[in-house]
Amino acid sequence: MATPHNHANPGDIAKVVLMPGDPLRAKYVAEHYLEDAVCFNTVRNMLGYTGTYKGRRLSVMGHGMGIPSVALYAHELYAFYGVESIIRIGSAGGIGDDAHLKDVVIALGASTNSHFADQYRFPGQLCATASWPLLRQAVRCAEELGTAVNVGQVFSADQFYDDNDSAGEQYRKFGILALEMEAAGLYWTAQRLHKQALAILTISDHIFRGESLPAAERQESFQEKMRLALETAWHALEA
Repeated sequence: MATPHNHANPGDIAKVVLMPGDPLRAKYVAEHYLEDAVCFNTVRNMLGYTGTYKGRRLSVMGHGMGIPSVALYAHELYAFYGVESIIRIGSAGGIGDDAHLKDVVIALGASTNSHFADQYRFPGQLCATASWPLLRQAVRCAEELGTAVNVGQVFSADQFYDDNDSAGEQYRKFGILALEMEAAGLYWTAQRLHKQALAILTISDHIFRGESLPAAERQESFQEKMRLALETAWHALEA
């Protein structure tokens, strides 16, 4: 049954979905990593595709920018299309001293300045965390692939341009590895609907060092992240 933002039919979407922010990146993933990929959604140009990876059905769909956007698409996938696991594949700005350009970061948890979770009326502060089965499998896959990963906290910001010049320093004090804009919303949505979620990110620039990856190196690091995400998804489809 179609939703306001997704015109897929029942059964069109796999149980595990990879989600980059950019819908054109979803198209790229479908064309370069999946076999026999078929487009299931074009509403608002938020492209979604289902194909196979190593013989197992896998979907990829864009989620847009920011917590409201990723949570909207994740909710519809989880609640109306039978999706069990979503793996966000994105980029992030390095904050911590241990974060370096091209590093792959697996977001254990996501602190945030968003009030998205207020709707749940949770009597306290609801911690936005990754799903342990996906996190454990991603670390195992990284070891098998020989991919160095940094597992830790990220910060999901509600704004890209921050008027608070001291915010970054405060994040560093608490060991935040990287800054992005979606993981907390994805994690909260998965927790509320009893589903699985994980964010696998590449450090594309560093806020304090003033470093940034050139286009060619961004593509190279993207491929390393994709191999890890695909293998993690493949094992999730096994369950």
